[in-house]
Amino acid sequence: MSKQFISNTVEDTIRFGRRLGSILKSGDLIALCGELGSGKTVLTKGIARGLGVKHAERVNSPSFLILKEYRGRLPLYHFDIYRLNDAFEFMTVDYARYFYGNGVSVIEWADKIEKLLPDEFLKIDLSVKGENERRMRVLPYGHRYKRIAERLC
Repeated sequence: MSKQFISNTVEDTIRFGRRLGSILKSGDLIALCGELGSGKTVLTKGIARGLGVKHAERVNSPSFLILKEYRGRLPLYHFDIYRLNDAFEFMTVDYARYFYGNGVSVIEWADKIEKLLPDEFLKIDLSVKGENERRMRVLPYGHRYKRIAERLC
């Protein structure tokens, strides 16, 4: 089962992310996939807002750090693994501590570490459809994430 959401503006993407962030719980994992410029970081800003992160507008891609942590209602663990060559490199990060920790993990370029993802998570494939239009395909893996997808779309 997949659901789809079309965003016509940056604000639409942020609102979608905010709705998602507002219903996430400790231990949830969001896997973002899509080409450069498809809106992964913008969506993460919205998720941060939904989690109550102060200054969520400052959320940016942690490309050179792999991980940035933000404090809100729950901690947000924002991974960007664009620069990694393979899943083996990601294993040098204590990722399980975050994936199964007390916060929410959002992973940009998650398709690079697909084999390391837990059995249950929410995958969002983002694609560019026009100058401002983005398509977000929501793919839930597991019962909890199916319920989240139904609430979102």
